[in-house]
Amino acid sequence: MQTMARARFVRVSARKARLVLDQIRGKSVGEALATLEYTPRAAARLVEKVLRSAVANAEHNHQVRNLDDLRVVRAIADGGPMLKRIQPRAMGRAFAIKHRTSHLTIGVSDETNGGAPRPAAPAPRPSAPPRAAEPAASRRAPRRGAATGRRQPRARARRKPKGKE
Repeated sequence: MQTMARARFVRVSARKARLVLDQIRGKSVGEALATLEYTPRAAARLVEKVLRSAVANAEHNHQVRNLDDLRVVRAIADGGPMLKRIQPRAMGRAFAIKHRTSHLTIGVSDETNGGAPRPAAPAPRPSAPPRAAEPAASRRAPRRGAATGRRQPRARARRKPKGKE
C-alpha cells in the first residue's frame, strides 16, 4: 500500500526543494523526519509538513498502526506557475523577476520493496542484420581536409613595411 500527499503552489523553487527531497528519498519516516529537522534550508520545513501529511493519510486511510515500517518511496518536486513581476532599473529599463513555485509530492509505503512490483522490462528490439564486410579495395581513402571538416590554411601575402622602400 502506497499513500501520497501533495502540496501544490508552494512558494519555493522546485530546484531548491529537490535538494531536500533527495536527502530523504528511500529512508524510513522516522529517519527522514530527523534529517529534515536538522536540515538548514527553508524548503525542509515545507517538505516536513508534506511528509507528516503523508503519514497521517496512511494512518487514517489505510489504518497503518506501525509507523516504523513506513518508508519514503516517492519524493518529487515539479515546477509550478511563476509569479512574474517587473523591477524598474536605471535609464528606464525594466527587469523581470520570477517568483517560482512548485508542487511537492511525497509517497510513503509499508512494503519492504517500496510499493507495487514493477512491470517486467520490455523485450529488446531485434538489432539490424549484420552488414556484409566490404573488401579493403572498395573503401576509398578520404580526401585531404574533407573528412575532418577543417579548411586548409590560406597562404598570406606579405606586405612591405611602410616608410622603407
